[in-house]
Amino acid sequence: MLDSGTFTPQSHPASDSIRPRSIRPIGTYALYGLAVWRDRFVALDTIRGFLLQINPRNDNTIVLNSCHTDQFIDAKGFAIWEETVWFTKDNSVYFCTFEQFEPQLFTTLPYDIDGVGVWESTIYVTSQKLGYVLIYERNTKRKITQFPLPGVGVTNLTVRGEELWLCDRTEETVYCLDRATGELQFSLLTPFENPTAIAFLNGSNTDQSTLYVSYAGEEAYIRDNPNADPNLELTYRDRTFIHPLYFRYYPDERYTLSNGYLIEMTYVEELLPLDEVEIQNLEWRIALPAETHRQKIRSVEAIGLPFTEDVQEGQRVAVFKFNSLKSQERHIFGWKALLEVRGIKYQFNFEAVENAPDLSAEFRDRYLVDDDELAMDTPVIQQAAREAIGTETNILRKMLKIRNYVYDRLSYGIKPHIDSPDVVLERGIGSCGEYVGVLLALARLNGIACRTVGRYKCPSFADRQNVPLEPDYNHVWIEFYIPGYGWLPMESNPDDIVERGPYPTRFFMGLPWYHAEIGKGISFESLRSQGMPLGDLMDISIGDLALNHIRFMILEELPPL
Repeated sequence: MLDSGTFTPQSHPASDSIRPRSIRPIGTYALYGLAVWRDRFVALDTIRGFLLQINPRNDNTIVLNSCHTDQFIDAKGFAIWEETVWFTKDNSVYFCTFEQFEPQLFTTLPYDIDGVGVWESTIYVTSQKLGYVLIYERNTKRKITQFPLPGVGVTNLTVRGEELWLCDRTEETVYCLDRATGELQFSLLTPFENPTAIAFLNGSNTDQSTLYVSYAGEEAYIRDNPNADPNLELTYRDRTFIHPLYFRYYPDERYTLSNGYLIEMTYVEELLPLDEVEIQNLEWRIALPAETHRQKIRSVEAIGLPFTEDVQEGQRVAVFKFNSLKSQERHIFGWKALLEVRGIKYQFNFEAVENAPDLSAEFRDRYLVDDDELAMDTPVIQQAAREAIGTETNILRKMLKIRNYVYDRLSYGIKPHIDSPDVVLERGIGSCGEYVGVLLALARLNGIACRTVGRYKCPSFADRQNVPLEPDYNHVWIEFYIPGYGWLPMESNPDDIVERGPYPTRFFMGLPWYHAEIGKGISFESLRSQGMPLGDLMDISIGDLALNHIRFMILEELPPL
């Protein structure tokens, strides 16, 4: 918790008269620029070349450049200062007035320019290929200085007072930088993919402002085509909208929370034995959701059969008891949880952990051992552990180097079973669980305590509320431990999206809202009989006895913190 006097930058609803909401202007294709002019949004549709004035109360739009759209087709970055429009196209920055819409060249670079921002007499320009924010003096067009971009993707920006706000399309992250030095203040995850532009809308009767982000991409849908056989076919359509980005930064605890949702998660087993079986005194143990910085539990209730609750290594577990389970029995049993989930991004740099204390003996004995067939004693894994970090000693750099080493050598693929890390590393293809196995093995051999976390992700359709959503697969990731602070999350494979890098770090020390944290460092589900693991007594697995069903429902977006 924060002390009452701690400064906590955060977004606020602009006013009661303009209630923050999703804005979906009709007839738009891809909004790649966003600014505020005269208490209205002005957005750039790069496909049509429209400059659209949008009423945030009702989505009504006016095309401002109705006779001058060609100049803005394929434009990307976009800003407004007073009565001047600034935009980027290819490798150049242009400006014009609302009266004439006759672009004048400001500057040209050797590489594509992605974003532009203006504050008084200073012009800020971003270029992914250069990897910098470039700062110019407006009147002389002289370059003043440059700052490195914090992410790896195409970046747009806006300026607010002494702050630079950047949104990175690949990282799905918004960064707040000091405008004078370029120093990162904090960052936060966006609730949707493909963020393209960013702007603050001030309230009409208050000095508070709401941060908005535009998004643009494609979505798959089933189309009714009477000329096809069958009539239904899979196709894609443009999807673009503007949505408020809520956040709260906790500097003392080094993390930022962003948009959250109230979700209902249901996990049940359908008892359906494949073979003749009779098991006495069976305990069927299913882990329950965890309480974390980003996940709060409102309620948990039993489904089908009652359970008692146990605590295993600090994790809550539902225990269903059967005096005698027989092949003919049929049950549906499990739990339903009501969860508040938010995006989280932890704010650590390499210098912050330089003097981290040594790992305690308890953690070394518990989290540096091979407790899950990690093949840590094999030559392949031991050599990989040495190669991954080289001479690095900083714990955060070590973890990032290990992640990138694994990403360089693995590609994502699903198999019907999990192989050991040595086999996976030599094969070069792995599922999320196999990525986790390799990451655990290499990290533990390098003295970094880590554990498995899972087990499911809610389908990330935040705008599909109050309808059942079923995930296609389970999912696991890891947490690694910083002595003196605590556990930090790291995704298994979703950041492995570029062949040989550079890899995004959106989920390095961060998790999006749609992850359900369950059973940290313990088995998600297990069977026990007569006080022993059932596998020690007979050759039978959970899959031989039951079929699981998982369902999510997004009930509503949570209000700002």
